[in-house]
Amino acid sequence: MSEPDSAWTTGKVVELERIGDRFVTVRLDVANRVDHLPGQHYVVRLRAPDDYTAQRSYSVASEPDDPLVELMVECLPGGEVSGHLHDVAEVGDVFELRGPIGGWFTWEGEATAVCVAGGTGVVPFVSMLRYAARHGLGDRLRVVAVGRTFADLPYAAELRDAGAFLALTRENLGDRVAAPPHAEEVGPLVDGIERAYVCGTAGFASFAERLLGEAGVRRDVIRVEQFGASG
Repeated sequence: MSEPDSAWTTGKVVELERIGDRFVTVRLDVANRVDHLPGQHYVVRLRAPDDYTAQRSYSVASEPDDPLVELMVECLPGGEVSGHLHDVAEVGDVFELRGPIGGWFTWEGEATAVCVAGGTGVVPFVSMLRYAARHGLGDRLRVVAVGRTFADLPYAAELRDAGAFLALTRENLGDRVAAPPHAEEVGPLVDGIERAYVCGTAGFASFAERLLGEAGVRRDVIRVEQFGASG
């Protein structure tokens, strides 16, 4: 079980995959690892030879039974941590880590839920989907993933194959014309849900909350996690 105030530990890069010029998937062997819950995150801290540090929080994509902790990172302009992970990091590197962190934005199948994500906001929901698949809970989790194009949306193929509804805003997908998701599309996915999760930028979170409200979801069951533009 996760600890609310996890101590610092280390993680060794076992696998690293750069995806274009924006994303990198990092899989780490974490020392003294505490099992995480789907929806939690880790803080990654880099330390320079002069002891200067930079740190950033990243959601976990792996499910708890995965022997490695998987992080998906978007390389952002001026991002010290994301830039290093995308451009410099190599297999065998060791980083300081703290986590898993967060208990409110988690899901273990205890409630039928809908998740609405924008861009890299899909990462915690990938963990939830993987957990649901392992434990036969797929009927209790619905995911709406919004991205500009299929290539711009992390884990797009995995999300599609897991039954997520993909809404691309700058590219047609099958018979669906490029556009943000609307209430009529989301309506069937929120039927009977007990909880809703939203993850994305502040602007996306506001949009998603309005969307869920228009689809009939009560505000008091919506849990929101926002992230900013620094990296």
